[in-house]
Order: sequence, then structure tokens, then C-alpha cells
Amino acid sequence: MIIGTRGSKLALWQANHIKDQLAEKGVEAELKIIKTQGDKVQNLGFDKLEGKGFFTKELEDALLSDKIDIAVHSLKDLPTEGVEGLSLAALSERADPADVLLIRPDAIDKDKPYQLKAGAKVGTSSARRQAQLLEFHPELEIVPIRGNVPTRVNKAVTGEVDAVALAAAGLDRLALEVPDLIRIRLSPREFIPAPAQGVMALQVKSDRMELRRSLVVLHNIAVGQCTNVERRILNMLEGGCQLPLGVYCDKDQIGHYHVSAALGTENGVVRCRVSQSTHAGLAEEVLRRLKI
Repeated sequence: MIIGTRGSKLALWQANHIKDQLAEKGVEAELKIIKTQGDKVQNLGFDKLEGKGFFTKELEDALLSDKIDIAVHSLKDLPTEGVEGLSLAALSERADPADVLLIRPDAIDKDKPYQLKAGAKVGTSSARRQAQLLEFHPELEIVPIRGNVPTRVNKAVTGEVDAVALAAAGLDRLALEVPDLIRIRLSPREFIPAPAQGVMALQVKSDRMELRRSLVVLHNIAVGQCTNVERRILNMLEGGCQLPLGVYCDKDQIGHYHVSAALGTENGVVRCRVSQSTHAGLAEEVLRRLKI
């Protein structure tokens, strides 16, 4: 079995994690590294890149041409419009969905939002993170940065920026310890993450029915139910990873769904929280409230 993956440390961690899970089921696999547009073009922000699927299209092309059997993606990178001939075979368990700030000690001000001093430079290329950071702390200066997780962390370590905003999942999976920086976790119900943040997706050709059946054992049903709601909202807004949208859906012990959402607009950030006993119509209700 050939697993296609991007070549970043985080992507390789994810692909090796799936490889190990398959090995436990008696399936041997090897990795094939494929560069994507998002990997090749590091000098432009996402808003300057054309189309969608910056980190997925080349992997999907490799699937369609039978160069690989499975593509492992971060689900939040996958466009919500499916590619003809390809299917999602399984979704992983969800890592911590939250965002975190890694802050230089000299930029700390405990009397300010996020404990960031006025005028602090925060590195992020995410329109969603920028909108929510400035919503609560308009005195911040947002600095666009690109690169893999270690590269972005290093920009704070070296003082190029005072802080960086990152997904907790990436830091945790790489077991990155940065003793020179202060880590602050942002509640995903308040600082709302990208749809499907923290989830890995396994994509295969639709006609590979035996392979699809073999991967069902890796599928997390509860994660699928919640991320389906998150990604449906993203789909209805016709947005990609550059849309300033945060959506987080979780399911409580009695089976009720709770969705927190935030959408950046020209007039600020619009927020809502919706709870239902069923996911039926849940995405539509969230969208209705966001457009008020």
C-alpha cells in the first residue's frame, strides 16, 4: 500500500501515524512524498493563491493516476467540493481542536486580552485568526507569515514577531517544546478554530471498494458527525481555507450537538452558538444566524 503525503514534519507525522495503524491491522504500507502548490509557493499569502486545495490537489492527482493508494490530508485543508472519482474512506480521532498563542516573555501584559502587550506583532497567515485576534485586541499588529510549524515557531523565538498563532494539534503531534515562549491555549468555543481542525482524512479512489472497506476500521464516527456539520457550513458559504470562518461542533454525553461559529466581515466578526438534539438542519440554522 502506498500512502501519499506532503513532506512537512507534521504531514509525515500524520502519514506515519496512519501507517502504524494499518500495520496493527496487518496491512503494510510505505510513504510517497508529493509537493503541493502550498508547499512550493511560500512567498504569497493564501489570499494571493488561485483556487482552492493548495495542499491537496497534487495528492488527489496522484490518486487518480494510481501513483498512490491512499492520500492522508489534514481535513481542514480539503475543499468541501468532492473530486469526481475520489472518496473519503475514513476520518481520524480528533486532536485538540484549539488554537494556541506562543508568546515571547517580553511581549506579555497580563492586563491585556490574550496577555499580549499593546502593539505586539502576531504572526499568522490565517484570515480567521486575524479577524478574531483583532476583534478582542485591536491594538495588535498582524504580520503575515508562511511556512511549516517549526518555521513559524522560530519566527517568535528569534524575535521576528512577538507571538505566533498556531493549531494546538500540530504542536502536540510534533511534541514541540519551546521553553523560550509562553503557551496560551485559546478556548475553541471562544476563539473558534477552522472547520475540522485537528482531524486527519484518508482519501482513496471511489472504485477501490475493497480498500474502502478495509479502511472503515480507522473511521471515527463521532468525529465524522461533527465535522460534517462544520464543513457543510463552510461549503454553504462557498469558502476555502482563506475564508475568515471559525466553526466548532461538539457532541455532549447525551447526544446533543453544540456549534460555535464566528465569521469575519467588513463590519467586524459575527458570532453565534446553536444547540440541537439532532444534526439535521443544524448547519442551515448556524448559517441563518451568521447572515443576520
